Amino acid sequence: MKAAVIGGGFIGNAHVEALRRLGDVEVVALCDAYNSREKADRLNIRFAYSDFRKMMEELELDVVHICTPNHTHYEIARHAIKKGIHVVCEKPFTSTAEEAEELVRLAKEKGVHGTVNFHNRFYPAAIQMRHMVSEGEIGRVISVHGAYIQDWLLYETDYSWRVEERLGGKIRAVADIGSHWLDLAQFVTGQDIKKVCAVFNTIYPVRKKGTAIGESFAKTGQGELEEVEVTTEDEAAILVELENGAIGSVFISQVFAGKKNTTELLVAGTCASLGWNSEELGELGIGHRDGPNEVLTKDPSLMCEKAAAAIGFPGGHVEGFPDAIKQGFRQFYDSLSKEGDFQYATFQDGLEEIRLCDAILKSAQTKQWVEVEPPDHA
Repeated sequence: MKAAVIGGGFIGNAHVEALRRLGDVEVVALCDAYNSREKADRLNIRFAYSDFRKMMEELELDVVHICTPNHTHYEIARHAIKKGIHVVCEKPFTSTAEEAEELVRLAKEKGVHGTVNFHNRFYPAAIQMRHMVSEGEIGRVISVHGAYIQDWLLYETDYSWRVEERLGGKIRAVADIGSHWLDLAQFVTGQDIKKVCAVFNTIYPVRKKGTAIGESFAKTGQGELEEVEVTTEDEAAILVELENGAIGSVFISQVFAGKKNTTELLVAGTCASLGWNSEELGELGIGHRDGPNEVLTKDPSLMCEKAAAAIGFPGGHVEGFPDAIKQGFRQFYDSLSKEGDFQYATFQDGLEEIRLCDAILKSAQTKQWVEVEPPDHA
């Protein structure tokens, strides 16, 4: 299989590395608007392009990976789908639900496979949690709670293209990192979020953008400073109601000192509870009322079949972020030629996540509970 990665930043590099670990995918090209040849050489990629259209015209590609700023996803994905090229897209899928709806329809018409990279689904603990919930091992789900918190935008001089609405969209922290938690909560519980009530907080309505801008998570604010208006949220607190009546909450922040990239998911059932934290990737907590609590460690001999299949190394060997991405890509590429029960997020899932974020934004603006547009699983 021949793949091209569009976007040579942090996440684009992660895609290249994960693809090479699959063993049967060749990364033939890198496309980036800036210094594409230099970035391709650094990764030992043969072809370099600054124009994705030219790349798709000149090369025979099976899959393109879209790792560019949010506002570009729709245009690139649409062009690829029309060319009959399968698509892996970073989140958020698109900037609007209307764009996502068009891509879902177009992909079906062209017979193109697509996925949105919600990689948290592919940590073995997440798959194990989903299995235990679906098998009734914790009873009926009655609540779900958690957080996704970071500190890389804590200071007034911290800047990224993501903070500008025209590039990142009208909703930022929720779409950028909160979407991972929201997708994971629904994946694990098997329940769609039906209603939301949200409050947003923007710590710095004006940020100071340095002339020397680094990549995401790098220290910024170097050189002369330019004031940039910020209309998107730095943090959000969201109440949720699932379709089975369970309730829950999530706190999302990009300004939480000392937390570099922490995701936590807690699921309570009528018989037991489950807890997972990304800072302890290999451990799944199982809570009981009438007996000792348990910790299930990442070990293929101890976990369900699907969780074991997402483990690449023996028990006791740490696996993390790059491995979850690899496992998600493995499933996607397998789905191009095989039948199976694949668990990656589809374009339809990406559309429903956009609708969920729209409802959260509306709730924050109106300060009311808002119903999420019902999902279309057809």
